[in-house]
Amino acid sequence: MANVIETCGLTKRYGQLTAVDGVNLSVGEGELFGLIGPDGAGKSSIYRMLATLMPPDGGTARVLGLDVAADYRRIRTLIGYMPERFSLYPDLTVSENLKFFASLFNVSVERNRDLIDSIFSQLARFPDRPAGKLSGGMKQKLALSCALIHKPDVLFLDEPTTGVDPVSRKEFWGMLRRLKEQGITIIASTPIIDEARQCDRIAFINEGEIKGIDTPDRILTRFAGILCPPGLQHERVENHENKVIEVEGLTKRFGNFTAVDHISFQVHRGEIFGFLGANGAGKTTAMRMLTGLSRPTGGKACVAGFDVASQPEEVKKNIGYMSQKFSLYEDLKVWENIRLFAGIYGIPEAEIAPKTEELLLRLGLEKERDTLVKSLPLGWKQKLAFSVSIFHRPKIVFLDEPTGGVDPATRRQFWELIYQAADEGITVFVTTHFMDEAEYCDRISIMVDGVIRALDTPGELKRQFNATTMDDVFQQLARQAVRTAD
Repeated sequence: MANVIETCGLTKRYGQLTAVDGVNLSVGEGELFGLIGPDGAGKSSIYRMLATLMPPDGGTARVLGLDVAADYRRIRTLIGYMPERFSLYPDLTVSENLKFFASLFNVSVERNRDLIDSIFSQLARFPDRPAGKLSGGMKQKLALSCALIHKPDVLFLDEPTTGVDPVSRKEFWGMLRRLKEQGITIIASTPIIDEARQCDRIAFINEGEIKGIDTPDRILTRFAGILCPPGLQHERVENHENKVIEVEGLTKRFGNFTAVDHISFQVHRGEIFGFLGANGAGKTTAMRMLTGLSRPTGGKACVAGFDVASQPEEVKKNIGYMSQKFSLYEDLKVWENIRLFAGIYGIPEAEIAPKTEELLLRLGLEKERDTLVKSLPLGWKQKLAFSVSIFHRPKIVFLDEPTGGVDPATRRQFWELIYQAADEGITVFVTTHFMDEAEYCDRISIMVDGVIRALDTPGELKRQFNATTMDDVFQQLARQAVRTAD
């Protein structure tokens, strides 16, 4: 089997930081090859060099026998590249995005339609919809179609399933296997271990160096401490008297479309409550109402004792919120972000400085206090964003897919912070697409088509659905969806 990717001593530096340090790598023709490692390990830098988006500072790299520095123009016509954030144009429609990417390679959409037909068929009903208004799963399919439209020989995928629900992820990897059968070589990075297991071989990279290349089982066993950390144990909260969220018949309509359809539930003080559902199920819309950002069409909800419809500002004062994008100011220093949010949340001036120092020490960021947030590794940003969101000791913190794109070890550390907050009496309301994280929740609700179809402890849900894992439960329910997550 001929190698289509070969690197020798590949190196990339950013100032004093060596992001990629003498990497030797080979990928065979028709191989589905995985690249895994912690945040900041150097994966994205390797992708950008192989995709000819930036030059190496040392060593060599060849793609399809061509040098990435000397033959970059030719390489670009022969590869497909799908970065983490899909690289779509949000203001262009589905059809316009596809036609635009086809035009870049001087091909027509129809020329290679057979290659993308099984992927694009689910998008065919929305040709005039702007890409920015598609769900995560649909954006993923469109981005993959755009990357394949010129029929590349090699496909580079940089964490392509970040923020995508388990059903869509499974469908996506089914697509990759079919592309592999058509002779396309695929190199994919992923923080999700179940996805890594589907590769022919995987390379584990850490601190810019390749530590091992082998079959998934051997690599995952060899580096289990980093890639497969043990699960967390946490004593479930039993506090049925003190309800901090009370929802009854909550509804949200957009025209004739009912996004959230008469949902009812309660959440107790100090509880870790998982709010699950596939892309398009209505989770984000429901969360926006509970945080006072969107007015309900019908029903009632009280959060921290305040009505979300009539007292949204009081709701906001008593909650914390962490979005997928962490809500930090990238061009401010670490300590400046902490001070800014402390002021926003009304912390007394005299308390801000000592509390800032205390937080920096607790997070191990005292040496990074003057570092711009944009320069921090993803996992550090994540922990900082969470700590800032509960800096004012809110009654409830809402976490919207807070661990997307983060490696398993860092996710585990993040959940240790969640447990600490819950032990201090803060209620945690969390959405996630990682079913191992669902197991960490005290109770879980699962939405399908705007309705809560299941609500109970993880153990009880597995019993009800005769399932061994929460992933099995989720798959059973999500596949009952009638409306498309568009």
